[in-house]
Amino acid sequence: MASVIWLWFLLASSYTVTATAKQTYIVQLKHQPNPKPHLTHLQSLTSATPDALLYSYTTAYNGFAAFLDPHQAQALRESDSVLGVYEDTLYQLHTTRTPHFLGIQDDDEMGFFSGQQFNAAANDVIIGVLDTGVWPELKSFDDSFMPPVPARWRGECEQDEDFNATACNNKLIGARKFYNGFQMAAGGGILAEKLSPRDHDGHGTHTSTTAAGSEVGNVSLFGYARGRARGMAVHARVASYKVCWKLGCFGSDILAAMDKAISDGVDVLSLSLGSSSIPYYRDTIAVGAFKAMEKGVFVSSSAGNAGPAKASVANVAPWMMTVGAGTLDRDFPAYALLGNGRRYSGVSLYSGKGMGDKQVELVYLRNNGSANLCLVGSLEPDVVRGKVVFCDRGVSPRAEKGMVVKQAGGIGMILANTAASGEELVADSHILPAVAVGRKVGDEIREYLKSEAKPTAVLSFGGTVLGVKPSPVVAAFSSRGPNTVTPQIMKPDVIGPGVNILAGWSGVAGPTGLEADTRRTRYNILSGTSMSCPHISGLAALLKSAHPKWSPSAIKSALMTTAYTVDNTNSMLRDAAHGQFSTPWAHGAGHVDPHKALSPGLVYDISTKEYIAFLCSLDYTMKQVEAVVNRPNLNCTWRFRDPGQLNYPSFSIMFGKSRVVRYTRRLTNVGSAGSVYDVVVDAPQGVEVDVKPKQLVFKNVGDRMRFTVTFVSKKGVNTSRDDAFGYITWKNGENQVRSPVAFSWV
Repeated sequence: MASVIWLWFLLASSYTVTATAKQTYIVQLKHQPNPKPHLTHLQSLTSATPDALLYSYTTAYNGFAAFLDPHQAQALRESDSVLGVYEDTLYQLHTTRTPHFLGIQDDDEMGFFSGQQFNAAANDVIIGVLDTGVWPELKSFDDSFMPPVPARWRGECEQDEDFNATACNNKLIGARKFYNGFQMAAGGGILAEKLSPRDHDGHGTHTSTTAAGSEVGNVSLFGYARGRARGMAVHARVASYKVCWKLGCFGSDILAAMDKAISDGVDVLSLSLGSSSIPYYRDTIAVGAFKAMEKGVFVSSSAGNAGPAKASVANVAPWMMTVGAGTLDRDFPAYALLGNGRRYSGVSLYSGKGMGDKQVELVYLRNNGSANLCLVGSLEPDVVRGKVVFCDRGVSPRAEKGMVVKQAGGIGMILANTAASGEELVADSHILPAVAVGRKVGDEIREYLKSEAKPTAVLSFGGTVLGVKPSPVVAAFSSRGPNTVTPQIMKPDVIGPGVNILAGWSGVAGPTGLEADTRRTRYNILSGTSMSCPHISGLAALLKSAHPKWSPSAIKSALMTTAYTVDNTNSMLRDAAHGQFSTPWAHGAGHVDPHKALSPGLVYDISTKEYIAFLCSLDYTMKQVEAVVNRPNLNCTWRFRDPGQLNYPSFSIMFGKSRVVRYTRRLTNVGSAGSVYDVVVDAPQGVEVDVKPKQLVFKNVGDRMRFTVTFVSKKGVNTSRDDAFGYITWKNGENQVRSPVAFSWV
């Protein structure tokens, strides 16, 4: 499946149809006192047959999905009872050591909750994962010592051709599949895929075990990253909802899964998939997530892998947590020794026999069509047989290039970055000896290839290295802000581990995801915001178990305001895209710190009413606001004068016609009684920031205090300048509650 291959790119698009072809539409209905059944409603407005109805949505959405022709869809649009009719959208997946790296050590969360009450609440949290399904036989789903499933759980484990309902247990408590939208897009066929919750891809098993897998000792990917593998919340339950198939993940199926997951009783939803930035009322995930938030469900989503392009971040609704990716302090070095004696470092997860010590001829087919990219069919066996091939990165998946080289008779590959990928290195489990190098090293090797009459190379591999510095580093592929839907809300929110992550894998897929890869492994190493998202899903589950009464926005605030922006060399976080310091457009509030998030001191809480006021402040019609909010008797009598007035834990300031922007925020004391906080402001040159009051005194736990911030762009400031950044921090002897601030001149 293409989604398995390298970075799980976020590329959402509607599939195209002819003017008369049928396709899936998602129909949203107005709330009515005595609503008709969805099938009755559909048939009363169109000539559709009963089999046209694919899903009825009742929890995350008020409406249905149906397979219709354009004329039937138009008839529905013209009905007074219909809010909107939207074409189904195709979404794609965004594709150990992390517990130790995050400070979650010991055998379970007992160490994490040092000094905290740890009881059955940890076993009651349920994480719903919407992905490619699950491989239930993994030891990561062992339920030893786990108590029975919470009585409130209403989900099920579906019995299918290759999935036994008894595969579920007290750890993996549910497994469902949703394929109607996919089936219709495939022309009624299933493209040889088995209809079951089983994961034939690997992505869903990887994300599920990252979030809440049980601890398993002595695991690795063919010897790489050997150690104990465990999820972030080993005591939490997992419920798998398969929504992604070979064509991708269709909005109608995702919405059906969100609808069911909320009614099943999940506490956290983890979605390592997404759409391009579109208005919230058109975004299936954003609409479903709004209802989840209203029901108290925390929604974690991946930011996308379209970085380092600016304004590429996805899943930007403020009621969702948007997660970017960073590196670990672990690497997998590999080396290319050239015939001139120069030895260059790169990365690789190659685990085979190796090349030995003898130099081998190195070839680079830069003047032969697409052969420099090592695309399928581009290499001539007579030219590359028995040689190491130099390949430029781009266009095709990295591991596929190695397959092309091997099938043409090559015995090794140097995969070199170009300007598009910069210095970012992501290790792959290549099927032949292969070393990936950055752009600078790649350029030096290119010069060697030009100047040397008979260039040679030999490749070697260094295994697993820990304690890498600097780390974390923001991954170059991680999507960046600003937020193009509502620029007044900073996105992404945070970063988490998302590069070279070891977690569970499907039993029927090779580690590269290539059909020709016949190797099998129970655990695999992957990179992408798909991998960082479930880390935050698991951490949210830990916070939910420690603070059962906290709202999703309180949990998000705790993770954001305690995040750090200093790496293990005591330097500001760096960006792998260019090696310079990172900014909040790349890392949001910073890298998550679970221990500090457990006791944040203060939180920025947000009610559903405030989110509605936020939506009302946008340039939406009432019909469009209702499409998101999904409730009767809605009005916009209360709205913010500016969307940035939302009580968000970060600030995005846009100076336009006015040089002055003023926002009010509200903090809730979740620390101790008698807490006093003083403000510290870090502002860029050319901007004046005034906070009133400058001290907040909380007499009791649960008290709320407001403060107002006035941002002024000083006279004479160049309005065409680059974005600038700062921080507003509330501090006392125990806590630092920090909010990043981004400044833009538009």
